[in-house]
Amino acid sequence: MSIDDVVPISQGSRFGGPNSVGLVQTQFLTFAQPPGELELECGQKLGPITLAYETCGTLSPQRDNAVLILHALSGDAHVAGYHTPGDRKPGWWDLFIGPGKAIDTTKYFVVCANIIGGCKGSTGPSSVNPATGRPFGLGFPMVTISDMVRTQKVLMDRLDIPRWLSMTGGSMGGFQVLEWVVRYPDRVASAIPIATAARLSAQGIAFNEVGRQAIMADPNWRGGGYYEGDAPRAGLAIARMIGHITYLSDEQMHAKFGRRLRDRAGFGYDFKTEFEVESYLKYQGDSFVRRFDANSYLYITKSMDYFDLAAGRGSLVEVFEGVRAEFLVLSISSDWLFPTYQSKEIVKALKANGIPTTFLELQSPYGHDSFFLPNEQMSAMIAGFLENVQRRVREAAAAEGPEP
Repeated sequence: MSIDDVVPISQGSRFGGPNSVGLVQTQFLTFAQPPGELELECGQKLGPITLAYETCGTLSPQRDNAVLILHALSGDAHVAGYHTPGDRKPGWWDLFIGPGKAIDTTKYFVVCANIIGGCKGSTGPSSVNPATGRPFGLGFPMVTISDMVRTQKVLMDRLDIPRWLSMTGGSMGGFQVLEWVVRYPDRVASAIPIATAARLSAQGIAFNEVGRQAIMADPNWRGGGYYEGDAPRAGLAIARMIGHITYLSDEQMHAKFGRRLRDRAGFGYDFKTEFEVESYLKYQGDSFVRRFDANSYLYITKSMDYFDLAAGRGSLVEVFEGVRAEFLVLSISSDWLFPTYQSKEIVKALKANGIPTTFLELQSPYGHDSFFLPNEQMSAMIAGFLENVQRRVREAAAAEGPEP
């Protein structure tokens, strides 16, 4: 489900409205210059690396109010606000970020970066390989969720943020949240993973593979070397259509489309688009290919397949032994891509370690993508959780007193 298609923008969130962060600017951080390249989990090295990121709100004098937003598969750094006054739509999570919203930018300093491997300003397969002067294509090394988090840690240090007050993300963004709290336990005060899991299921891997095969079967893919010609638009559109089906629920599909026909009084008995649901999926596929790179889709979905928080670390309970963040874990009742039992596995392992954890299954008929849609319960839970965490963090700092 695309939030751009189904969610009206309230007057308060429109550019210049009281609940909008207003204009934001994409910024870029470049690091890992040779010979100091980043060694990736796959064993290869990558550098230089550029991260595209955006911020909104103001970092407090104590530098204790920073919140990291981690995006899902097709997201980017543009999480809230507008790039220009004439933009038709704001950032992808503008519903929840801004003055008076769940993540209130009058209280918090919000940071969001495009992941490496992406195609929205950060280094990825469509970037120019400095060794060849041409786009990487499949010459780009395989990146993992862990690699993404390690580059975000560099950004954190460059912004001189000692500890995140909180971080949140849904789906693949939730993978990053979990990796962050395990890899850098002293740098995260709280975490809000949404509609996610500690590992991708066999079903999730299967859907990703079908999407990748659709891209690679497109004759325009040419082994990933399509940048000087026509892109594999048909394959990428099919991949998006497949993925999009998993983001919706059966109830929502029935309510939104049913078996309604489009522009026909009856069956045409041919292979033209007849059903409303067919037209909708084709629209989603066609709009996606205008803003996303096919090779990035391959790399990002593969990084999701590889993600398993406990791999090489013991049991899930053991994984969380050193975690110091408190948690708000949110699942969605109608989500069959990341069903609630997967969130409960995380909650069980956290509580086994005595980690303060609040869990809520959000009641929504809209499936996995519900976290992109207006939800008063979700907004209230996030707002209250952040307020309580900030209060505790500042009380603890006051009790410790100033550094000698």
